[in-house]
Amino acid sequence: MPSNPKIEVRRSSRRRRTVSAYRDGDTTVVLVPASFSHAEEQRWVGRMLRKLEAKQGRRHSGDEELLERAVELARRYLDGTELPESVRWVDNQNARWGSCTPESRTIRISRRLEDMPAWVVDYVLVHELAHLRIPTHGRDFWDLVARYPKAERARGYLEGFSAAARTEPPEPDEGLPEGTVTD
Repeated sequence: MPSNPKIEVRRSSRRRRTVSAYRDGDTTVVLVPASFSHAEEQRWVGRMLRKLEAKQGRRHSGDEELLERAVELARRYLDGTELPESVRWVDNQNARWGSCTPESRTIRISRRLEDMPAWVVDYVLVHELAHLRIPTHGRDFWDLVARYPKAERARGYLEGFSAAARTEPPEPDEGLPEGTVTD
């Protein structure tokens, strides 16, 4: 986080208890209830800045490990010919487990996978790595993904997880910008 960050506090009369914050370029936006006193606002701004900083610190170290794991999987199951330029955890993928941009060789993995078994995360990485070679979901693509021994098991796990998640109500802060933290 910059040593002299720009902070924009936005008060909302619709907000009752929750406070959230996100980065917008070089500005940190903190959303607070309009009913907060100046002292409460300042206390919460400090708290949310610390949470964002901690979250970014975790992301950077985790991203490096994720890239190393992807390279290892590409070498083990995909002949190591298509290596990613970057692989990182993201918070804004709620409808998919991962995404890949073959042109820039970048892979993004949903942070929702972070607490799942390693073999499930590995499957999603192999799936996205396969897109570096084959961008579509044709037969050749699925044959490539099937080189991962637990591919079918992991797909079943993710399908079951998704079905169970649809039975729960949506999160109250769904749709906030990437990097938003709430409390």
